[in-house]
Amino acid sequence: MKDETLSPRRLESYVVGAWRTGEGEGAPVANAATGVVHALIGTKGLDFRAALEWGRAVGGPALRAMTIHQRALMLKALGLKLMELKEDFYQESFATGATRSDAWPDIEGGIGTMLTFASKARREFPNARVLTEGPVETLARDASFMGQHILTPMEGVAIHINAYNFPVWGMLEKIAPSLIAGMPCLVKPASQTAYLTELVVRRMLETGLLPDGALQIVTGDPGDLLDHVTEQDVVTFTGSATTGQMLRSKPAIIANSVRFTMEADSLNASVLGADAGPGTPEFDLFVREVAREMTAKAGQKCTAIRRIMVPRSHETAFVEALTARLEQVPIGLPTDASVRMGALVSLKDRETVRARTSELMTEAELVVGDPESCLLVSGDGEQGAFMAPVLLRSANPQEGEAVHGIEAFGPVATLMPYDDPEEAIALCRKGRGSLVSSVFTDDGALAAKMVAGLASFHGRVMIGNRASAKSSTGHGSPLAPLVHGGPGRAGGGEEMGGMRGVKHFMQRTAIQGAPAMLSAVTGQWVDGAPVQHDVHPFRKSLADLEIGDQIVTDARPVTQADVEHFAEFTGDTFYAHMDSAAAKANPFFEDRVAHGYLIASFAAGLFVDPEPGPVLANYGVDAMRFMMPVYFGDSLRVRLTCKEINPRENAEHGEVRWDCQVVNQKGEIVAHYDVLTMVAKSWPLSLSDAAE
Repeated sequence: MKDETLSPRRLESYVVGAWRTGEGEGAPVANAATGVVHALIGTKGLDFRAALEWGRAVGGPALRAMTIHQRALMLKALGLKLMELKEDFYQESFATGATRSDAWPDIEGGIGTMLTFASKARREFPNARVLTEGPVETLARDASFMGQHILTPMEGVAIHINAYNFPVWGMLEKIAPSLIAGMPCLVKPASQTAYLTELVVRRMLETGLLPDGALQIVTGDPGDLLDHVTEQDVVTFTGSATTGQMLRSKPAIIANSVRFTMEADSLNASVLGADAGPGTPEFDLFVREVAREMTAKAGQKCTAIRRIMVPRSHETAFVEALTARLEQVPIGLPTDASVRMGALVSLKDRETVRARTSELMTEAELVVGDPESCLLVSGDGEQGAFMAPVLLRSANPQEGEAVHGIEAFGPVATLMPYDDPEEAIALCRKGRGSLVSSVFTDDGALAAKMVAGLASFHGRVMIGNRASAKSSTGHGSPLAPLVHGGPGRAGGGEEMGGMRGVKHFMQRTAIQGAPAMLSAVTGQWVDGAPVQHDVHPFRKSLADLEIGDQIVTDARPVTQADVEHFAEFTGDTFYAHMDSAAAKANPFFEDRVAHGYLIASFAAGLFVDPEPGPVLANYGVDAMRFMMPVYFGDSLRVRLTCKEINPRENAEHGEVRWDCQVVNQKGEIVAHYDVLTMVAKSWPLSLSDAAE
């Protein structure tokens, strides 16, 4: 932890290509656990219009000049470097009041999220600058006019306004999809913990991995920043619903229809199933999860459990078990290795939590803890923002308003007894939209009923039971592949969700035109676009292969002997292949038919060039469909066309997608699918390439 005897660090903002200090001394930001001034912050005199223009004019073009895989590899290198520096971040994080275990999801979880996005982008997106989405739509009978949706980067700046509770993860989970999409970022962290975000950004910029203008940070009051947004900018906000609604209504945001994503506070609920009584693994898991969510980050998590739904018959046992567990949580300085719960982010926040708790107590009684006093194992209760966990109980939650509408953003939760699943669902929905809910049950029918009732009001529903006890990440952990957000009070937005999150920073456009024009725009061959017939496409490396390279094969007949041999060899003796009478009774067939996989096998035999060459491996097929039955005596011919070329950035090969169309002697399509192969960038391979 920083030596608090030293002068507090004056935080800087990185805008318009340089670190800049606001005018004046700056406002003090205190260490949450000691009360000592840790940093000084301020942005007076900074030119926010120029910062946005810099991002648009410099950062945007630099990022858009890169392919998606190049941006992803940039993030991978950046994430690995940050992981090397994580101990510096942990030391700075202690000032936020978080223990090391609480800081882990923020620091290593944030870096891990960035690395996950980098990995998924290279697996799920092509190495391109323009993405296609969905199938090509035929708009004319003769297929001369077609449509295709594409995604291209927005040409503004992604402005990320973040909350104080996750100063690292909150930034990295937003800038990762933005940068992969090709959009420069301007980060505005919450002032209370901006010193940690500023340190991470400083280290990121020092790597030299980011192009100029790709990342800026404003530490302090954002001033008139949002007065200068345009239709190409995107704003994301995490924080209170009140602040979010105020920002969303800014004149420039409304006038320019600026994309605005909000992730706000919510009264998340967790439900104990009726089957999960005392003595069951689910009961123990529920107690442990509630205690963890009340105490992790001192309860200052947007996903923390605020409302606890317990069957009335299990209520007494639950209170006893939770009380015993909370009594075992040592509270004190986050630097103290014996401590499991640190401080709230500031004394001001503690006062706000106490005030909100008092409001809740107009409808709920105090069961565990005291909002005004706290037994510490280290630290000073007057100087540090410490608070004991508090459990309240609402006797009539169906009639309550405050318990479903007021969030004490700290270690405070309210117990609500219920009598049946319908009542539990109704209570959860009274939160009017939440980020997450959870259900602890080992009853599949009950889980299905609860999810059906909760899903429309929640961004995520976690089901906890004995089968996932060891692997579950828990109620409160947003994960990179899954959406993070919720309807109604929770803001109505979505973040992350894997590659869905990247698309939020891209413009979806429908393009229309002739097949050749669509192919030229997207870099993907479309049926009806030009083709080339020269040497066999499998004899071409990526250096020579072109979209539209095509081979049309000779025909091969399908005989009864072929089908019966395939059936005996594979063991697939389905009646439609072997029994004429049974096949004729089937409404789809006139007689015995060839196996679909026999058709695919014959197709491969027709188009494959057998000699060693640039095609290194077949790694699958996509969208395989058998369009018509193939009968004995039919003959098959294949048209194979190079559809998409996707070179890997840091390898000597790439993926090639081939359009494979199998037709019979009448020219009718009997099968259609994409063949996926690995192809060398050059041929022949060098010995070093072959060794790799």
